[in-house]
Amino acid sequence: MPQLLIHRGLAKKKFLENSIKSFNYCFNKNYGIETDIHATKDKEFICFHDFSLKRVFKKNLCVKNLNYSKIKEISTKLNKPVPLLKDLLKLSKNKHSLYIEIKPIFSIPLLEKLLKETTKFKKCVFITFKHQNIHNLLKINKNTKVGLSFAPPTSIKTILKKANDRNINCLILDKSYLKNKKIQNLKIEKYFYTIKNKLEFNKYKKNNNLIFENL
Repeated sequence: MPQLLIHRGLAKKKFLENSIKSFNYCFNKNYGIETDIHATKDKEFICFHDFSLKRVFKKNLCVKNLNYSKIKEISTKLNKPVPLLKDLLKLSKNKHSLYIEIKPIFSIPLLEKLLKETTKFKKCVFITFKHQNIHNLLKINKNTKVGLSFAPPTSIKTILKKANDRNINCLILDKSYLKNKKIQNLKIEKYFYTIKNKLEFNKYKKNNNLIFENL
């Protein structure tokens, strides 16, 4: 049976992305989550998509240059609290799938910290467009569950080649690859993102793992 993940916890249009309230709603509906993480200046992992606070909080400040306490202060004042990854892990109760996208390239020590923080949570899969993160995670622990993310204009040939790596558990693919027969014939687990309307959702949900939102 195909697996369905909610993109950034956005189960409904009015929900806040990557928020505890949104995550909790998804879990109560028995859906897994796709979320994003960054590391703060004081090396805390936060569930946040952007590299800066500009889009969400109208502050031209980089996440990596701020301690979590400052981000918490800014986000809470605007009633959009940014959660720690720890908060999401606790909320998941080890029952729900968590596909955790590492947004920047993390140092080896940061990746080691990440694995330590998530070690008791067996439903975590680390995904990223920064494939060096995946190679480094596997160097630290070859049994880490990982996936490689792809978007256009990445060629089908490149994706097929990367899919041959037996250490990779899954591929995260832009929905534009859905109709490609060579991609569909791959034996590796595949997730297609981001499905944003019911027509697409109903068309593909029976035979594909989907990452969707606002439905």
